[in-house]
Amino acid sequence: MFAGSSRLVLGAARRARSSSILFQNKRAASSSSATDTLPTLDSDEHVMLRSTVKRFVEEEINPNMDSWEAAGIFPAHEVFKKAANLGILGLNKPEEYGGSGLDFTYNLVAAEEMGGSHGGSVPMAMGVQTDMATPALARFGSQEVKENFLAPSIAGDFVACLGVSEVGAGSDVANIKTTARKDGDDYIIDGGKMWTTNGTQADWMCLLANTSDGGGNPYKNKSLICVPMDADGVEIARQIDKMGMRASDTAQVFLDGVRVPQKYIIGKEGDGFKYQMLQFQEERLYCAAVSLKSLELCIEKTAEYCASRNVFGKPVLDNQVVQYRLAELQTEVEALRAMTYRACLLHVQGKEDVTLLASMCKLKVGRLSRELTDACLQYWGGMGFTNEVIISRIHRDLRLNSIGGGADEVMLSVISRMLGFASK
Repeated sequence: MFAGSSRLVLGAARRARSSSILFQNKRAASSSSATDTLPTLDSDEHVMLRSTVKRFVEEEINPNMDSWEAAGIFPAHEVFKKAANLGILGLNKPEEYGGSGLDFTYNLVAAEEMGGSHGGSVPMAMGVQTDMATPALARFGSQEVKENFLAPSIAGDFVACLGVSEVGAGSDVANIKTTARKDGDDYIIDGGKMWTTNGTQADWMCLLANTSDGGGNPYKNKSLICVPMDADGVEIARQIDKMGMRASDTAQVFLDGVRVPQKYIIGKEGDGFKYQMLQFQEERLYCAAVSLKSLELCIEKTAEYCASRNVFGKPVLDNQVVQYRLAELQTEVEALRAMTYRACLLHVQGKEDVTLLASMCKLKVGRLSRELTDACLQYWGGMGFTNEVIISRIHRDLRLNSIGGGADEVMLSVISRMLGFASK
């Protein structure tokens, strides 16, 4: 399927690490000077990764998007396994669990190329697997819990979901009500989760639950726990019918007396809120990166349509106002890309907390997604209001950017506090 050098770079990541170009580069970098090891997004390996992911999107995702949209679901296990065989699901995960052991810049590059999908559903679902449900597990989980949940997720044998949002506690994570009380060597979990991406197909959930009263502090009473989705008491209440992201299965999940071993906890009990906040930073950067190509696709397809659509005897694209508007929107995309890249590079260097920049990226991609897709759809006229053209799908899908993973208003609250404009 993916013959050539791109296959060598990623397809060999799990089967022949010693000969992989990615790993040769990694070893060379580790022995170079500090100046030589500054992170980058445009090395030969990044370029080859872009090519691999782009071909994966063109051959495995785009030809199937229409049928998956109509079905309201895509075969996550099948698609994820194909991605795993190319090394895409474990780029920055530890080698001993099947990952490539690289830095987050590779995740960002893969996310950007996944944005070339003709719909946001599969990139979002894959982002949950790589950058939302597994970062804390890879960083803080015990060896046993990594072997049980991380390794099969990297291999594409498990599909993961993230259990944070609840009815009444979406962006307000501190207000979750799900509890996990100790009983012998187990936790007994009661509660429910909402807006759970991959929920109907997932093998396990990275669950945030209250494991104590935390002395009344809602930021110190929570823990992340790996919960098998086939455990007794886990019920998929329904698959939610959404405006957009229609090929992604989104579930409401009930947890009634679910018993899991306490050893399935990620890291330290009571540190779950902190771990989840760390996961949110990479989630926000993923959200920004994965939207870049989709936004550019809107502009590209709109320019093509306006060049072929005549109004009052001339192509719509011949109007200067249309030319200037599309130019302005492309400029905004490039500004978002620059800020996202900068936040990513700072994150990889580890020299500073990128919460502020990541929140700005998330806010910017949400606002720009609404502005750009609406402006482009307007130039399509009546055709833009149909489901026959890609512009309407992107318009629906990217609307989630201002809501999911922290609404615009939450990002503004975070940014205001970090800039000293509001009390902490």
